[in-house]
Amino acid sequence: MNEYINITLENIEEEYICSAIGDPKHQFGVDRKKEWIKKKLNKGHVFRKLDARGKTFIEYEPIETAWVPICGKNYEYIYCLWVAGSYKGKGIGKELLEYAINDSKEKGKSGICTLVSKKKKPFLGEKKFFEHHGFQVVDTIQDYELLALSFDDSETPRFNDQARKMQIEDQEFTIFYSNECPYVEYEVKELSEYVKETNIRINFVKIDTLEKAKSIPCIFHNWANFYKGKFISNTILNANSLKKLLKIQ
Repeated sequence: MNEYINITLENIEEEYICSAIGDPKHQFGVDRKKEWIKKKLNKGHVFRKLDARGKTFIEYEPIETAWVPICGKNYEYIYCLWVAGSYKGKGIGKELLEYAINDSKEKGKSGICTLVSKKKKPFLGEKKFFEHHGFQVVDTIQDYELLALSFDDSETPRFNDQARKMQIEDQEFTIFYSNECPYVEYEVKELSEYVKETNIRINFVKIDTLEKAKSIPCIFHNWANFYKGKFISNTILNANSLKKLLKIQ
């Protein structure tokens, strides 16, 4: 039988939250991620994980306080549902999602939603998996879709108008990021050091408040790459991947 743990203020310092925690170079990012969670726990944030050292968890919170450019009322938003490595194929993803659905119902929510893409992209859930559990498309921006499982007839969530732009005025390479992902701090540091040695310029825009997250000009807050004013990907970059990316743009 699979055993699970919910992250609390009492256990967060000891608990394994992702694979980054085992890599010393990412420790600063992991610490920032845990601080991010701590500030959100009293707002209904839930981080539920398998009782094991593996990347197996679901993370969600009320749409009103979720750091996503999505508006809605009385829904929960799933940031991430991840089952990796040897834990796949054991029903863990199903059990984690069922927990979130039942928890949302017990809290009197109108539904639960999440972000996917029409074709599989990095850091997003499997569309077919959620559809198998009754989720339906309620809004779309380019290749990205907002899926929702509704429990009543209330209005479903939708992307904010600002997110629909998927572009900015600045023509230089620009990266929006937040501590929702523990990997980003190290890559921001690496890229910052790399660009000092080149003629490349990168604007880093840190999303560090709910207001900034709700008004970001694209659908991603944890990492979003813009070049020549247009959104190009949500792939977390290092120096090598940045060089390859700029060659093809």
